Amino acid sequence: MKCTHIAIQTRDIEASIRFYVEYCGMRVVHDRHESFRVVWMGWGEDPPRFVIVLLDHDYERNEQPPYQHIGIAVDSRAEVDAICARAKAAGLDVPWEPADGGEVVGYFGAIRDPDWNMVEFSFGQRLG
Repeated sequence: MKCTHIAIQTRDIEASIRFYVEYCGMRVVHDRHESFRVVWMGWGEDPPRFVIVLLDHDYERNEQPPYQHIGIAVDSRAEVDAICARAKAAGLDVPWEPADGGEVVGYFGAIRDPDWNMVEFSFGQRLG
């Protein structure tokens, strides 16, 4: 088995697309407009190995658990620091300032997207 996607609901799908492009280095790999809009964000592989699915549907009816997040591995501690600093300078929430979580968790920090979903950036996690 493998994880192929995480689907999250958005309040403003265009703002969410800009966030995942700007802070996560992703791009739109699929965009469907039927009864509601569904956008797949990926890193450019064709076909993508993993995507974040943005849903433009029923946002107000859902509540998020406080530690729910998306984890993205980066290439260095400096990259974690830079992403969090750039987000903070842009006025975004940084709920987890960069910190060393030890051997398994590695070095990580987290920022929030426009819909308050937490996105963790890590270096040295055994997963990434």
